Amino acid sequence: MQHSYTLLAPAKINLYLEIIGDRPDGFHELVMILQSISLCDRLTINPNGLEQFRVFCQHEQVPSDQTNLAYKAAKLMQLSFPQHFANYGGVDITIEKNIPVAAGLAGGSANAAAVLVGIDLIWKLGLTIPELQTLAAQLGSDVPFCLAGGTAIATGRGEKLGKIKGVDHLWLVLAKYNNLEVSTAWAYQTYRLSFHDTYLSDRQGIEQRTKQIHSGPLVSAIIHKESAKIGELLHNDLEKVVLREYPNVAQLREIMQRSGGLGTMMSGSGPSVFTLCESAEQAKQIQKTVFQSINDPNLGIWIAQFINTGISIST
Repeated sequence: MQHSYTLLAPAKINLYLEIIGDRPDGFHELVMILQSISLCDRLTINPNGLEQFRVFCQHEQVPSDQTNLAYKAAKLMQLSFPQHFANYGGVDITIEKNIPVAAGLAGGSANAAAVLVGIDLIWKLGLTIPELQTLAAQLGSDVPFCLAGGTAIATGRGEKLGKIKGVDHLWLVLAKYNNLEVSTAWAYQTYRLSFHDTYLSDRQGIEQRTKQIHSGPLVSAIIHKESAKIGELLHNDLEKVVLREYPNVAQLREIMQRSGGLGTMMSGSGPSVFTLCESAEQAKQIQKTVFQSINDPNLGIWIAQFINTGISIST
């Protein structure tokens, strides 16, 4: 009898995002610090006895066809392990969506990572995290991080990871207009048009800049659990183009910043904005203040905590 598995797939935020230069593959050379948070989707992976994969999700913005990254993850496993697919057959993937969609929080990537783990368990492949991450990198830049989670420095296009001993005592308030999406591709292309003259082009310069982040003040603050300093050192290059183009995201960021906490920033390409907090109480207070300041039914506000895990089995 084959088991089904229910997996938790945590969202991620960027504590740091710097665009360093262009890559030969058309992507950007990045340095980021990524952090898993307790807001997570729940995926049930169920053997279906068929020679196909099916995706089910209650959220109207999540596709249940072959364009879903979770489906693509299943197909990648089929192509990589055809013999196991022949032996065990396909799976049904049911996604309970809690992470806001198109929010710069890697929800789709986390779902794909969970599918890789679920199929590894069902097909009894026994793959290690590094082996799963090699597969994950074929699906998208965020998927390898979502597998292992925690706190990490991501370089290259985001797929090269260096784990750091992270912080799990911090909380955050996360806000997003549910009727607003920002295209990641648009954000990066617009940044390239505006700031291309600041890009480093030589390999040596890029490697040097990457090394500086590893030994830089934010990584040091994270390792030493200096909460106030972490809040002060948040940085995201994409704010320069997104806030200019989306005034209500800029206004949301301003109101959140005024409402207290350790530091406020947009996550990834947005439009989510978060404020770091010392405690759940502080997060609740800021949530209340922001709701009172912005009376908009489209605004969603969540409270979450830093966590040091990636994909895990739900007990």
